[in-house]
Amino acid sequence: MNRTLGLALAAGLLVTPFAAIATDAPGGPGAGPCREGRGPRARGARLYDTGTVATVTGQVTAVEQAGRRGRGVRLQVQTASGLLPVHVGPSWFLEEQKLALAAGDQVEITGSQITFDGKPALIAQVVKKGDQALALRDLQGVPVWAGHGRGHR
Repeated sequence: MNRTLGLALAAGLLVTPFAAIATDAPGGPGAGPCREGRGPRARGARLYDTGTVATVTGQVTAVEQAGRRGRGVRLQVQTASGLLPVHVGPSWFLEEQKLALAAGDQVEITGSQITFDGKPALIAQVVKKGDQALALRDLQGVPVWAGHGRGHR
């Protein structure tokens, strides 16, 4: 069984993968934990804390390139509590998926709440848009792309 599908089914979710459309944004390359690392030791996996998992809803205001050399994808999501940066995953992985995220989309995101540069942020585990969802990390925060995409740089 496909690992992404298996993880999503384990979480009880219908999975439809998506591709985020990254744009140039403030913070640029090197900003944030959206490191393109592929294994369970990638920076995002190390920062993921199962004790701080929460679900937020809101509207995507921007889809940005982030992380080392701009290879990660970060969403800016307007929630009831304010603007929240959401670290999603490596752009090469998201480009292989089918559901596009763009500014204006309503989303529900479950992930680990962290503090980055003294401000709240979220490392996404599952992103839902409408009736579609994508599992990005397992319940321990290990990315589903760990071990995949060895040829991507």
